[in-house]
Amino acid sequence: MSGWFEISQASNGQYRFVLKAGNGEIILTSEQYKAKASAKNGIASVQKNSQDDGRYDRLTSKNDKPYFNLKAANHQIIGTSQLYTSEQSRDKGIESVKTNGASTTVKDLTQES
Repeated sequence: MSGWFEISQASNGQYRFVLKAGNGEIILTSEQYKAKASAKNGIASVQKNSQDDGRYDRLTSKNDKPYFNLKAANHQIIGTSQLYTSEQSRDKGIESVKTNGASTTVKDLTQES
């Protein structure tokens, strides 16, 4: 099963999206947006930029945990990964975003059933 995006709304009323791998694990998390349309634009940016290896910043947190940011052409951060236990795990996370980032499946969790 391929991955998908989920849009949700935080308790402060702002929106964010996550990219999930086929196994349901979150592999990329966005910033919070004031408008749902902005979150949808962020998803479109992931779909566009996730295949380009040059768009990934491979970083290390203050507590020495590897993670990455996916950036757009304008160098703004589109999404951030979780913290990983090794650089190898982080690199597998990047490959997973490359594999799943072009997904057109978007689940809007803000809509009532």
